[in-house]
Amino acid sequence: MRIPLIAGNWKMYKTMGEATAFVKELLPLVSGVTGVEIVLAPPFPSLGPVAALTAGTNVGVASQNMHFAEEGAYTGEVSPGMVKDAGAAYAIIGHSERRQYFAETDDSVNRKVKAALASGLVPVMCLGETLSEREEGRTFEVVERQLRTGLAGIPASDSSRVIVAYEPVWAIGTGRTATPAQAQEVHAFLRGLLSELWGATAARSVRILYGGSVKPENIADLMGRNDIDGALVGGASLKADVFANIVKFQ
Repeated sequence: MRIPLIAGNWKMYKTMGEATAFVKELLPLVSGVTGVEIVLAPPFPSLGPVAALTAGTNVGVASQNMHFAEEGAYTGEVSPGMVKDAGAAYAIIGHSERRQYFAETDDSVNRKVKAALASGLVPVMCLGETLSEREEGRTFEVVERQLRTGLAGIPASDSSRVIVAYEPVWAIGTGRTATPAQAQEVHAFLRGLLSELWGATAARSVRILYGGSVKPENIADLMGRNDIDGALVGGASLKADVFANIVKFQ
């Protein structure tokens, strides 16, 4: 059985003080929640403080990015080992904003996924089509390329340690959300591809999250679909009470 996962991606918001205040507000709101994994992805400077506050609770921590090298002369970058040492258990990889603004490619995403797994981190590999690609009828072509290249060379034995996040770029931060039916259609397609790559049993174990203007008003409808196993939440994760309502969708 796939345990739902709700992750809050704070992007470039919240100072360390704001981050710690958020966690102190959130923890009592979700302390009794069971049957769902809760994850926060703060900016790099707040990874350690947030991890320290959430240690021993039902809230985990993710980095928003990481480099694929263990160490080296990569000014401004953060290695998988540094992410893990800060207390994170997950790493978001290949977010559309990383692809759009920082020239990340399917190949670099693949290197990062492999590096995360090698370091004992759980990669949350993002993929999704732009508005023009959807309007051109290329959604399945695009996400298939991203999935196959992003997971190239990763064996089925690692499937239970990989999370996929489908984020239609046209729905991120725009207020537009893929309908539950649209999201389910792509999620089912992705699971079919995972079955081709790793076999049906492994594919059934992989959690596929949806991201793109997720909020309390639409989370239940999204989570009611067979192949939607959680959400990668952006703007709605910046307020503790709003995020808690998303977490408590059941």
